Amino acid sequence: MEQSLNPSAYNAAADAPAAHDNNHVDTKTIRQVITASSVGTIIEWYDFYIFGSLAAIIGPVLFGHAGKIEDTLLGALAVFGAGFVVRPFGAMFFGRLGDMIGRKYTFLVTLLIMGGATFITGLIPSYDTIGFAAPVIVVILRLLQGLALGGEYGGAATYVAEYAPDAKRGYYTSFIQITATGGLILSISVILITRKLMGEEAFKEWGWRIPFLLSGALVIASYYIRKKLHESPLFAKAKATGTTSKSPLRDSFVNPVNRRLVLIALFGVTMGQGVIFYTSQFQAFTFMNATLKLD
Repeated sequence: MEQSLNPSAYNAAADAPAAHDNNHVDTKTIRQVITASSVGTIIEWYDFYIFGSLAAIIGPVLFGHAGKIEDTLLGALAVFGAGFVVRPFGAMFFGRLGDMIGRKYTFLVTLLIMGGATFITGLIPSYDTIGFAAPVIVVILRLLQGLALGGEYGGAATYVAEYAPDAKRGYYTSFIQITATGGLILSISVILITRKLMGEEAFKEWGWRIPFLLSGALVIASYYIRKKLHESPLFAKAKATGTTSKSPLRDSFVNPVNRRLVLIALFGVTMGQGVIFYTSQFQAFTFMNATLKLD
């Protein structure tokens, strides 16, 4: 059932599948759920990664040619990192939205925010044209991307988990984890193909915008795929019976046990993993572009 994205008009219970038993899910249904969730999440990772992949080119254009190349590159990388800083806040905000309104509703919203911010990034005039406004706009859009990804990734995993059979929940949600690498591969592939077709000079002048603008078409396609999905059956049932949490953030952080688990997961597990993964990926890529001058 297709519904409006107006939060007051969205009805999770009305959008639920007619009948659902987690331990008797047909293969076709679970494949549709995983595919729609994974495709959208891959596109969001694509949107998130292309900025870091193009930092060496974007830096001088949007942060000014007058400064040293090291300064503009560091500025671009700092803005790239800003997206990570706000991701936990995006997870809290959109996680609460998902708990209050619906899983499907939330990952439709995060998809549109991420895609819109990426598309607009491809339209930003250069620093030489609008001055300091260029990096300011970039920072705002990058923060929106970080917030959206924070809500998207966990939301997609939760959606799949609530559809999956009890005995295969970990297996089916693992497909969402693959999307991070899929988004990285997609972003690099699009960049390499665009550079090859356009030539290096044209790509550095204006062609770098194409991977950002392409996001608009990818997001529209993913949006319509996701819009045809039903709401999470477990959430819809809880919503219909009035058993959803009235204050999900309070339930997560006021209870000492829950708060400890959240902090351990955030700072003890995912932070170290994130630093290692993203540093290894983008440090080498940026070093080869900016320092070794390799294309």
